[in-house]
Amino acid sequence: MPLLDIDRIHTFHGRVEALSGVSLSVEPGEIVALLGANGAGKTTTLRSVSGLLTPQSGAIRFDGKPITGLSPEAIVRMGVSHVPEGRRVFPGLTVVENIILGASNRRRPSRRRMAEDVEDMFGLFPEIRPFSDTLCWKLSGGQLQMVALARGLMAQPRLLLLDEPSLGLAPLIIQQVFRIVQEIRKRGTTVLLVEQNAHMALSIADRGYVLETGRVVLQGDAQRLAHNDDVKAAYLGGRTA
Repeated sequence: MPLLDIDRIHTFHGRVEALSGVSLSVEPGEIVALLGANGAGKTTTLRSVSGLLTPQSGAIRFDGKPITGLSPEAIVRMGVSHVPEGRRVFPGLTVVENIILGASNRRRPSRRRMAEDVEDMFGLFPEIRPFSDTLCWKLSGGQLQMVALARGLMAQPRLLLLDEPSLGLAPLIIQQVFRIVQEIRKRGTTVLLVEQNAHMALSIADRGYVLETGRVVLQGDAQRLAHNDDVKAAYLGGRTA
C-alpha cells in the first residue's frame, strides 16, 4: 500500500482550477520528484496534501487513511510535514527557537527528549550549530534552508513534503542540501520533492511525475525520465539528437 495516494484531485484557487484530476502515489522509503514549469500545480499539490488547500473533489490517503479536508495540524500529527518554498522561518527568533517550533504538534515531549532531538538536528545540520542562538535574519539563504529542514524534521514525520529546497541557493549549497535529502531518506523518512532543478531532483529520486497546467503528463522511473527527450528539452537543457 502506498504511504501517500493522491486520487484524481481537483483543487481550485478561487474560481481557477489549479489541479485537474491529479493522481500520484509515493511508496514508503521513496524519494519522488514532482517536476513542472512555474504554475504547473506542483506547490498546489503539496498544499493539498498538507491541508493548506482542500480539493473540491478526489481523494488523498495517507497510510491508507483519508486525509482530504483535515486540518493541517491533524495531518502533521498523522506524520506529514511540509517545508514550504522560501524557507519561511521566523526571522526574529533564534535558530534553536525556530527548530523547536517544528515539534509544536507533538504530544508534550519532555525537556530532555526535546534537547536530544535538537541535538540530533545539529548532528544532521552541523553548519548551523554555531548559530544556535543567532537570530535567523542574520543567516544566509543556505543556512535558512537548513533551519527550515530541521524544523520540518522535528515533527518526526513519516512523509516530508519539500517545496523548492534549492531555490536561490549557490551551486555548492544546492549539492549539500540534496545530500541532506538523501540522508533524510536513509533515516527512514519518505520524501515528496518539488524542485525546479530537475537534473538534481531526478539524480536522487526513485520515481518522478511531470505536471503541466494541473495535469500529470509523464511519470515513471527517475532515470528514464532523465533520459526522456521531452523532459530533457523542457527541464534539462537539451534534446537528444
